Amino acid sequence: MGPMLDGCTPWPEEFVDRYWAAGHWRGNSLDNLLRGWALQYGPRTALVHDGTRITYAALNRRVGRMAAGFRLRGLRPGQRVVVQLPNVPEFVVTVFALMRAGAVPVFCPLSHRASEVSPLVRVTQAVGYVGPAAHDGFDHIAMAAEIAAEGPFLRRVFPLEAPGTSSPYGGFTTDPSGCHYFPLGSLDSPPDQALAVSADQVAFFLPSAGAAGAAGAPALVPRTHNDYAYQARAAAERVSLTEDDVYLAALPAESNFAFGCPGIIGTLSVGGTVVLAESADPAACLAAVEREGVTLTSLLPDDARRWLDVLPTVRADVSSLRLVQVGGAPLARATAERIGPALGCRLQRVSGTTEGPLTLTGPGDPQERVLGTQGRPLSPDDEIRIVDADGKDVPDGEPGELLARGPYIPRGHYKAPERDARAFTADGYLRTGRLARRTADGDLVVT
Repeated sequence: MGPMLDGCTPWPEEFVDRYWAAGHWRGNSLDNLLRGWALQYGPRTALVHDGTRITYAALNRRVGRMAAGFRLRGLRPGQRVVVQLPNVPEFVVTVFALMRAGAVPVFCPLSHRASEVSPLVRVTQAVGYVGPAAHDGFDHIAMAAEIAAEGPFLRRVFPLEAPGTSSPYGGFTTDPSGCHYFPLGSLDSPPDQALAVSADQVAFFLPSAGAAGAAGAPALVPRTHNDYAYQARAAAERVSLTEDDVYLAALPAESNFAFGCPGIIGTLSVGGTVVLAESADPAACLAAVEREGVTLTSLLPDDARRWLDVLPTVRADVSSLRLVQVGGAPLARATAERIGPALGCRLQRVSGTTEGPLTLTGPGDPQERVLGTQGRPLSPDDEIRIVDADGKDVPDGEPGELLARGPYIPRGHYKAPERDARAFTADGYLRTGRLARRTADGDLVVT
């Protein structure tokens, strides 16, 4: 096992050996996987956004050309780059291009402003920022310039400009703080020799939804190529995903739920099609379901309720849907009971945090299990404990705090030893902070 990024906690050797032996970890970087998918599914449609359709072969080609562009603009292996983009094809291309260039993307919610993005840059020492020039009336480039002026790290900003707009920076210019601006669309160079990236390295950072740490430092969850490829593949298997599936990414692409549960990565891994929606707006999404023959999507409970409320008035044909995943917050039973009959598909309950563990019901599970539980852990090697206030295991049926460790559950946050001393037990179980109980059948009910 190669050295992980400084500030990250590796899995202990015995667990590394166990996860390799079980075939969960396979030593392939996400970028290597994309190359394989491009060979396997080349002419199939990988991404759809409004009128844009991109094949697997074209996606891989664009990633190679953008990666070369990043390297020509001075990006070095191991450097961190904040990615703050809406659900557009450039999000997927940029994340893979950064990985292919050996850089580490730091996923950042689009709603974050300087007060949240600045600490993210500081903690990760990010040298680059990729974001929209402006979005919903907010000037992201002015924010990036302000952050660049504050500190020594951020030196390259790659704005995604709306088609037909002229760059306020006239393309390649430098501001007084020495920060350079390169439109994202200008990163298009003949691909060079790709770097060999070790699959036990950090592939990207996900922002934790948990509370911020000392002095408001953001909690970042490092995900390795091995563990994330496994998570997406296992989730794809749990929902029997095939190349005929069409996944609607209605939640933010940078969320763990939409990116890899199975989400974008899981869908690409089987040769399916990802439809990118810039919001979970019911009318636009339901129209996209009809237009693209969407078979699978993931929603928060509030979104699901809004879809159900709007469905009778928009009269979209949603007969292609076979499965709707709902998670991210408690789902009211009344809403859960409406989903199947109204949308004509199965409901899948998904529960989990960015850190893990993921529990999911199965598409073939009996109705009562789907309505009344959060299902079972994603991996057969997920170790789940439910403990009382003294850390002692409680009997099945009794509520307690959910603890977990497993092949896609990181052993620590990035550069947060004090937080991790509280967040993990001495033997590496994550304290989820969630109350749960285990049923006699082995399902989890998160209370």
